[in-house]
Amino acid sequence: MHFDIAIIGAGMAGASLAAAIGDAARVVLIEAEGHPGYHATGRSAAFWSETYGGPAVQPLTSASGPVLRAGGFLGHRGALHIADAEGIDALERLTETFAGSGVALDPVDRAGLVARVPGLREAWERGLAEPSCMDIDVGGLHGAMLRDARGAGAALLCDAQVEAARRAGGGWRIETRAGTVTADIIVNAGGAWAGQIARLSGASPIAITPMRRTIVQLAVEPAVPATLPLVIDAGGRFYFKAEAGGRLWLSPHDETPVPAQDAAAEEIDIAIAIDRLERAVDWRILRRERAWAGLRSFAPDRAPIYGFDSRAPGFFWCAGQGGFGIQTAPAAAAMAAALLLGTSPPAWLSRVDPERYAPGRFG
Repeated sequence: MHFDIAIIGAGMAGASLAAAIGDAARVVLIEAEGHPGYHATGRSAAFWSETYGGPAVQPLTSASGPVLRAGGFLGHRGALHIADAEGIDALERLTETFAGSGVALDPVDRAGLVARVPGLREAWERGLAEPSCMDIDVGGLHGAMLRDARGAGAALLCDAQVEAARRAGGGWRIETRAGTVTADIIVNAGGAWAGQIARLSGASPIAITPMRRTIVQLAVEPAVPATLPLVIDAGGRFYFKAEAGGRLWLSPHDETPVPAQDAAAEEIDIAIAIDRLERAVDWRILRRERAWAGLRSFAPDRAPIYGFDSRAPGFFWCAGQGGFGIQTAPAAAAMAAALLLGTSPPAWLSRVDPERYAPGRFG
């Protein structure tokens, strides 16, 4: 099986890139699991926030917003960054960081906090409202990307973990558990496994660190109002949001470095999350319904990597998206497709600088 481009990983990064390439090249998506989106894509907290990921990620997020809205993948949520005495400095830094970016961050006093989050404890003094924050239909978006890719002729190989990749005849020979694939270009969209794919391929040794992030679903009393915004501790200790049926999704905002694996929630992280929630609000926890964990994979500078490798010819990076790959998918995929195909990026990407994400920045 020979293709122009072999994309390793059929999660959001790989699927959106294949869709953006369309019929401009013969593409194959190589997926290690039995179905695409099993790991990070399928375990997302499912929100779109322009401040999430910081200023390096924000241009990709902001550029993706209109595309996601037009596709019907966004629903109104709003976010509220809250601060106690320990978090005031972080709240002020957030304001300074996004000054002039076009992202609205509106000051909220104590009365405004309580109006938005009934039961918020007295320690929480100030906040910033981020009205542009949205819920995102992750499954719908990922499914649409896969359909578009298949409609353009892309092939999908599942249960095809990559075991070896080497240069052969001016291209790549990729050995997988589902058989051998050859391609002119190999794209590393392996998520938490991106570092391993790079090592197998002899590409630059850019450290991609998977970090575990925990989410627990709770039933609380009183029931969570549907109007509750995404509530984010400015100090980085937790966030929570309302879900269907009055449930609450809660994360301790953990970042635990772990090997690439099928991540599972640890009891200690669940306990920490619940303790932090109880310090934030006076709600009574009725029961813990389920918990899960996903891996967010970061480059050393916490910005994603898109571009050709300087060490391995025909090796293209599409990795290090952290937890931001879903909310940035349309812009990141369009930019990466232009880099791959040697074409000009679309006009709506005019505020995104591809050099900011080039692998060469690591030397």
